Amino acid sequence: MSPMWHWGRWASPMSHWGHPARDQRLGKPVDPRGVGLYPPAVTAELAAAPTQHVAHRGRGITLILLAALFFGTSGVLGKPAMQAGLSPEQVAAIRIGLSAIVLLALVAVFRPKLLRVTKREWPLLLAYGSLGVAGVQLMYFLAAGRIPVGIAILLEFTSPVLIALWVRFVRRVRLPRAMWAGIALAMTGLVLVAQVWEGLSLDVVGLLAGLGAAVCSAGYFLLGERGVADRDPLGMVTWGMTIGAVLVCAVAPPWTIPWAVLGEATAFGPWEPPVWSLLVALVLIATVIAYATGMAALRHLPASVASVVGLVEPLIAAAAAWLLLGEALSWIQAAGAVVLLTGAYIVQLTTNVVQTDSTVLEAP
Repeated sequence: MSPMWHWGRWASPMSHWGHPARDQRLGKPVDPRGVGLYPPAVTAELAAAPTQHVAHRGRGITLILLAALFFGTSGVLGKPAMQAGLSPEQVAAIRIGLSAIVLLALVAVFRPKLLRVTKREWPLLLAYGSLGVAGVQLMYFLAAGRIPVGIAILLEFTSPVLIALWVRFVRRVRLPRAMWAGIALAMTGLVLVAQVWEGLSLDVVGLLAGLGAAVCSAGYFLLGERGVADRDPLGMVTWGMTIGAVLVCAVAPPWTIPWAVLGEATAFGPWEPPVWSLLVALVLIATVIAYATGMAALRHLPASVASVVGLVEPLIAAAAAWLLLGEALSWIQAAGAVVLLTGAYIVQLTTNVVQTDSTVLEAP
């Protein structure tokens, strides 16, 4: 994940609940996805920007599918590096650290004003970078290193359910029955994927890490929702990535990374490329280009459509893991994946519908 866009997973799926004035300032409904497909920052930035370009739906669909494809490769690119000798923390440090350098360089050259931060903004940025960036990446790669990549990203995709529950029990906003049905389906799918009746057929640490990634992803969206109301989304993402990089590098300092491993060959499908080439692809393709492609897609599609199309990402990740890593899901786990994604789809679809129903937005 993604992280979740992952460029496209950036607005809180529930940001319209309890914050109608903020949504009016953004100009359009925010992304109902929930790791992954559209980060809160980019969705809001594009929603607020004047639309003087000509939108092409077909182009938008193509771009969002490409973004899902690129983001879906993160697990299969990172796992061989872990099998070659790098720890999940080290892979996360390399990914976030190099991506932060690329973002900082581009923003410093083309939009340096976005790097200005007031004292009032620091607490939120620190929470956003630590939970939403460092937490998501560490938890996801820890999960992917111990359980199949497809299951790891499916667990992260339960974040819309967690956000819906947050909205209900913390913000005290009524949820429609259809959304409760979607939550129930997603939880049923999770039980099937984990095969809990067999005493958890998955590695327990990997399973908990995947659920931890979902919690961090939910925090990423909720914190992003608040942050983009006060500052430019791209600036927030850049600082979030930078703060996350500092924290992850504190856990896995660069001088502790066995750099010699990067020159070793590792199994990757029928090939044996050097580890460094997979890490370069992880940074450029699965992070920088993926975010850019997702952002471009949102210029042609409403976030509600893009987020639903983005649900193909777990399927892409599972298929890539099967083809390149030999990680096949059992038929029960595959059925659970379908049930889980159906539940997530219903949650997101219901989110889109209730945006136009003012009675749903009122707290009891």
